[in-house]
Amino acid sequence: MPSKEFILDKRRVTIHKRKSSRSLRLSIAPDGRVRVSIPAWAPYSAGLNFARSRWQWVQTQQRTPTVLADGHAIGKAHRLKLIPLAAATKITTRVQANEIAISYPASMMIDDPRLQQAAETASIRALRRQAERLLPQRLAELAATHDFSYSDVRIKLLKSRWGSCDQHGAIVLNLFLMQLPWECIDYVLLHELTHTRVLRHGPPFWEAMATVLPNVAHLRKAIRDHQPALRPV
Repeated sequence: MPSKEFILDKRRVTIHKRKSSRSLRLSIAPDGRVRVSIPAWAPYSAGLNFARSRWQWVQTQQRTPTVLADGHAIGKAHRLKLIPLAAATKITTRVQANEIAISYPASMMIDDPRLQQAAETASIRALRRQAERLLPQRLAELAATHDFSYSDVRIKLLKSRWGSCDQHGAIVLNLFLMQLPWECIDYVLLHELTHTRVLRHGPPFWEAMATVLPNVAHLRKAIRDHQPALRPV
């Protein structure tokens, strides 16, 4: 869908026109970019004015960059292990069954951008492995329980969405789902499965969601506290 980028108070604001949008929606991407979704028929100025009206809230959402550290939990199965070695001359990474081992020169500070980039890349590899192992299995279980059918499922790194479903029933799931509580993961999976019956959002869609997930309103609010990005704990 078409989009345009603007600068507002020295921050990038990207306005996306979407056929599925029925109202204006504002979010902040993990890189700090402000994103506004507007209906396809609305002018870009409407999205920019909406961002201006929410600007005070936007300014309260500044995120402190995460420093990946030894012992951080990554998703459901892995922990980071940072290993300073006096003899090391470069950074090496290994993603194992339950551990992400990062070896690096002992003289390097933990917040060195090179070390952080290596740890982030390896952590995303670990999340992808978890997602590819667990999410298709859980999706199949939920589909069988609620009598859904879908044509395909793929795991991807998505920057602003937890998942998607096209008109052919092909589902894409974000590997960052592995960092959410399981009840939120199930919400996203059932959300995409419901799209195999009702493609667009609107009252019929949310009514269909409520039949398979009675606490859908609560979970819909809860997932807004999370962003698709690397968030170790």
